Amino acid sequence: MKKVIEYIIQKRNPKFKFSEEISTYLLFQIFINQSIKVFRGLKLGFYFKRPKGASLGRNVRFFNMPKISFGSFLKVGNGVYFSALGTVGIRIGNNVSIGDFSRIVVSTSLNHIGKYIKIGNNVGIGEFSYLGGAGGLEIGDDCIIGQYFSCHPENHIYDSLNELLRYQGVERKGIEIGNNCWIGSKVTILDGVKIGNGCVIAAGAVVTNSFPDNCVIGGVPAKIIKSRI
Repeated sequence: MKKVIEYIIQKRNPKFKFSEEISTYLLFQIFINQSIKVFRGLKLGFYFKRPKGASLGRNVRFFNMPKISFGSFLKVGNGVYFSALGTVGIRIGNNVSIGDFSRIVVSTSLNHIGKYIKIGNNVGIGEFSYLGGAGGLEIGDDCIIGQYFSCHPENHIYDSLNELLRYQGVERKGIEIGNNCWIGSKVTILDGVKIGNGCVIAAGAVVTNSFPDNCVIGGVPAKIIKSRI
């Protein structure tokens, strides 16, 4: 049984191999839990979407489903919320995993709807993450992202002292994250930032500026710690 499941998983991750400490009993529990999630994924058919091997945790919710698309083997944890209130909506690639209680929200404004959230192939996002897409958010292929990650592609205008801040509007430049990045836990990325391919961002960093390929970034505000080249 272990070899069969290992073979199936290797179709998605060729380097995967079960640890020797994984017992048959534990494997059976994992198999049952995953089977339940795949069964839940079938409910996507009620939205006229092909499940494509999707597995869903408990209490996963979708808003504006016609603007949400996803590739094969989407894996969604418990309590995740998707809201595609935007001109393009939400586009998710193949083999994407989104951790428990995360929120994937293009925008919340009905008078100035947002743009999009695009997530590439083979991306893993940790629990309690918040992805906003008001100004556009794009995450490249093969990125691994820790818990409590947040992206905010929108910024409030605050120039006037004579007008309430909430009436001064917003500016939106968007956020772009390259391929093959490792982003640590509790990283925050703000509007207008472009992260190059192959970057590593240290846990707790607040990224306010753009960075080229293959940088190790950390701090508040984030700066280059070293190059990977």
